[in-house]
Amino acid sequence: MIAITSLLDSVTSARVSEMTSKLENKFGLTGVNITPYPHLTALTAEVPDMEELKEYLELTCLETRKITVRTTGLGIFPGKNPVIFIPVLRTPPLNDLHSRLHRDIAEMSTEMGVYYNPNLWLPHITLALGDTTPELLGPVLNFLGENNFNWEITLNNLTIMQKCGNYYLKDDEFQFGKRELIS
Repeated sequence: MIAITSLLDSVTSARVSEMTSKLENKFGLTGVNITPYPHLTALTAEVPDMEELKEYLELTCLETRKITVRTTGLGIFPGKNPVIFIPVLRTPPLNDLHSRLHRDIAEMSTEMGVYYNPNLWLPHITLALGDTTPELLGPVLNFLGENNFNWEITLNNLTIMQKCGNYYLKDDEFQFGKRELIS
């Protein structure tokens, strides 16, 4: 499975990295490091022809303008290992891009991640993943609750991330409104 993401701008990346570093130091939470780049995931998919996907993303980004989004508060995906995240508010431009990506990539995929369906998708920035417990949830949320998560973020790229060992690493990045040089 690959993930189609947008890497966050440098200011937001630094904020998220600072938060995850504090969570690691105070609570020992390191699971979020499976993806070492702060990002917003648009979808996950199993794509047999990566060259076709890369051509599609390059063309899509060429005609896509930067998208400004806002975040607010904190969210939780409950379970044995709750996921703690910053919700990203959906906007018409973000929804349009996401729907287009989902529709078109589904045609070239053998499998799509169910939670990224346009009717279910909850865009978010993950702060804690995989090594949280219900017992840690209260103290972590109390700690994070002292922060302001009302941020404005400009999305300007689509980035493919692929699983490499225990991590998801950047494979290729495409900037909105720019044709990438092919080496």
